[in-house]
Amino acid sequence: MDPVLGATPVTPPMPSSTPITPQSVKPPAKPVLIIGALVIILAGAVTGYFISRSRAAKGPGGSSTGEMVKSATEVGSTDTQTFRDTATGVLEKGGFNGEGTHKLIREGGPTKTAYLVSSIVDLDEFVGKKVEIWGETMKAQKVGWLMDVGRVKILE
Repeated sequence: MDPVLGATPVTPPMPSSTPITPQSVKPPAKPVLIIGALVIILAGAVTGYFISRSRAAKGPGGSSTGEMVKSATEVGSTDTQTFRDTATGVLEKGGFNGEGTHKLIREGGPTKTAYLVSSIVDLDEFVGKKVEIWGETMKAQKVGWLMDVGRVKILE
């Protein structure tokens, strides 16, 4: 017993009888590494192929677009589950600080402007016209309202 601490001293464990030397640790064989890398690359390619096929079946933007409408006054998707937000105004070209390719000028002044993008509808066809749009609101960094447009209907 240790008179100062009042406890029995602990002896350190004995070192292993076989020391580890650089020669005793063998690196994996090169063929195993090469085969492993090829398996990982192949698995990634197969996974990417199946993911791209499943998204292609859903249409542009990776979402189901439903039936498409194309008439003299209306163009786009009839999918009201995805494109459930609506707005009415005059469509103009140009976004704000990189957000949106077009904007919808609505009654109520600049604070009511909706900035728009679309992977389904060519918004350039409706510039200068009063329209009703259906879309999906997206998270914006610099504008109050950013919408992915799925359908456009000309009002005037």
